[in-house]
Amino acid sequence: MSFILWMSVLGALLLLLALTSSYLRWLPVTTSAVCLAFGMGLGPLGLGLVNMDFARASTWLQRLTEMAVLFSLFSTGVKLRLGLRRTAWRASYLLAGPVMLLSIAGVAAVAHYGLHLSWGLSALLGAMLAPTDPVLAAMVQVNSAHDFDRVRYGLSGEAGLNDGVAFPFVIFSLMMIDHLDMGMADIGMWALQNLAWGVPAGLAIGYGLGRLLGQLMIRQRVRNKDSIESPNDFLALALIAISYVVAYGVGAFGFLSVFAAGVGLRQAEARASHSEVPAEHLAKPRDAHAAVPAPDELAGEQLAAGVMMDDILTFGDLVERSMEVLLITLLGAALSLYWDWRAIGLGLALFCIIRPASVWLLVRGKHLDGHQRALLGWFGIRGIGSLYYLCFAIAHGLPADLQHTAISLTLSVVALSILLHGISTQPLLDHYERRHRHG
Repeated sequence: MSFILWMSVLGALLLLLALTSSYLRWLPVTTSAVCLAFGMGLGPLGLGLVNMDFARASTWLQRLTEMAVLFSLFSTGVKLRLGLRRTAWRASYLLAGPVMLLSIAGVAAVAHYGLHLSWGLSALLGAMLAPTDPVLAAMVQVNSAHDFDRVRYGLSGEAGLNDGVAFPFVIFSLMMIDHLDMGMADIGMWALQNLAWGVPAGLAIGYGLGRLLGQLMIRQRVRNKDSIESPNDFLALALIAISYVVAYGVGAFGFLSVFAAGVGLRQAEARASHSEVPAEHLAKPRDAHAAVPAPDELAGEQLAAGVMMDDILTFGDLVERSMEVLLITLLGAALSLYWDWRAIGLGLALFCIIRPASVWLLVRGKHLDGHQRALLGWFGIRGIGSLYYLCFAIAHGLPADLQHTAISLTLSVVALSILLHGISTQPLLDHYERRHRHG
């Protein structure tokens, strides 16, 4: 496609989304579903404008999906304001840890015994499809830093954590494919480098950088009386880049580092604002009836932190939505070449049996009722993160004879998730909010 044609397609899609947004809000149809259908219309089954070979495009797609996940992880972390020891985090830890491990094992078992794939490829599919997506799960995540709903908070924390926690198992699956005779020494080295070091180091580096730089920027802007004009989007970009690069440099996982940097930055705001209300709500009240002070009555640190967080959230949301539109449209364009009917059985097993059963067995506690646990079990949306891991696997030696199967099953399951979760999300959330509002 020429540049002019791409611009025409992009303009048409964005105009379509702008004109239909008010209608989509009242329908069980998400923006992602519209982009998926639009992309399919551009592909060989539609206008034939895009004929996308995923394997050949995987190099630049890896960078696009990587950037989309990084921005989304950071934005998700910035919205999570509660201290890490608060009970609202417990569901996130369980979902991103034991639930995801059980999901990887479940998908691998279905792929091996049901689809007769090798254990290496089956494990890789499990590692790519088990983590939920921070990009496409925006509808089920927290609405703001003042949203402490147990379901939304648990899903947000899970989406931030499990994209990084899944990385070691993608690497392990590629090792299984490359080395059929792996010994205990190989497994021990993998566990030491990835589980014992890569995961905790990534979290510590990101959290430390986010909190340190956040406090530094707030104090500097108070000292220089420059709370309004400073380019806060530069701070977001800098934190994403620095936390990712530092983690990569020491062999830790950059996805976890970027998410933790967002959480650390939010903790710096919470410390500076000295209020239960997020600083951005103090600086720019979202509710006209909210009992918060006027911006000119705020302390210097509250104003600086509020303006900073508001700018970062606005910038992050814009980038995240733009990347989502682009990548899901490309997914739709590629889907006609890679649709695999076997994905229906694999996807339904994951969405309807493996994930819900894992949540029901492992996510327990007096702070979650049965209805909330059922929603946590269903809202396991797959998306851009799975596409990134697929591109990563292709770039890191996935054999050519396995690539088409991996691509077709991954793309098809992600598309199925977009449709099934997209149709059900809004009605289920509306019912949940009505029930808890009157409960």
